[in-house]
This record gives sequence, structure tokens and C-alpha cells, in this order.
Amino acid sequence: MVDSLRDQLLKSGIVKQLKEEQRKSVPASKPNASFAKGKPPHKPRPVRNDGEIDLAKAYAVRAQTEAAERKRAEQEAAELARLKRERKAKVQKLLEGAVLNKADADQVRHFEYGGKIRRVYVDAAQLADLNAGRLGVVQNGGRYVLVTQAVAEQVRDLNAHLVALLVDPATSSLDEDGVPNDLMW
Repeated sequence: MVDSLRDQLLKSGIVKQLKEEQRKSVPASKPNASFAKGKPPHKPRPVRNDGEIDLAKAYAVRAQTEAAERKRAEQEAAELARLKRERKAKVQKLLEGAVLNKADADQVRHFEYGGKIRRVYVDAAQLADLNAGRLGVVQNGGRYVLVTQAVAEQVRDLNAHLVALLVDPATSSLDEDGVPNDLMW
């Protein structure tokens, strides 16, 4: 009978030599688990010496810088919001008890604020003081409140945007367009 190829190789001694070489190449302590499962072993990535970083590291660096930028922007926004709340609280404290609006005021004083014509109701004495610059108008919570010149200037120091009307007594009694300030519409 014809011997199988395996038998022929065993008789010649070639197979025995191959098995010994395989044992020498594989460490005797523990065989590779991924190799035993039929998967090829993981090869480490080659290190680049030309100064380039791999794509994964570039994405990681980019994500880290974007996260730091977002955190910085959030901190700035929180700080601005905190300062705005503090200024608003200071304005509220200044206006407590300083509001001079009267419920029975019968005259209207028109003024421009925020690109629109606004109005505040005053009596005759308040109208004269408002036009002379002794009183001012401050916007607070969607309303226009009449306050003294000193309070209006303090509010302007905190937030100039909230002062709706404060006539400078050094200027003439005419508006920019030549219309008297005390003209009733």
C-alpha cells in the first residue's frame, strides 16, 4: 500500500523538525489567547518619526481643546449673567422709595427711548422739573418711573441703558429738531 503523505513525512523526519521549531518560537509559559481562538495577534502600530501624529491623537487633541473652549465660554457667560443680576439688584435697591410717579398725574411728557416715542404721566410741577433736568425717567421692569436727578445719575452709572430721559440743564430748552421740551402734544 501507499503510505499517506503524512506518514511519509514522519518517516523522513521533516515533520518532527517543523514541530520542534514551532515550539521554540512560541513561548513556553502561556500561548497567545487570541492565536488559540483562531484570530491573528494584534500588532502594535508603528511609531512615526517624521513629527506627524496619528489621526486618533489629532481628534483627541481637537476634542479636548473644543471642550476647554466651551467650558471657558460657559464660565464667561455665567460671569456676565452674575454681573447683570448684581447691577439689576442695585438698581432695584436704588429705586426703592425713590419713585415719584403719581396716580393722579394728568399731563403727558413724551420722549424718545429705544427708537420709539414713549410717555410718562406727570403733574404740572413734575413736568417743569423734568424739563429743567431736576427729575429723570428710568425704565424699570417695562415701566417708566420718575426719579430725582441724583437717582437717575446713579442708575446711569450702574447701567446707562436704563436711563430713558435725563435732560441736561446746560442745554437749551429746545430739542434737536427745534421743538421746545415743554410743548404739549
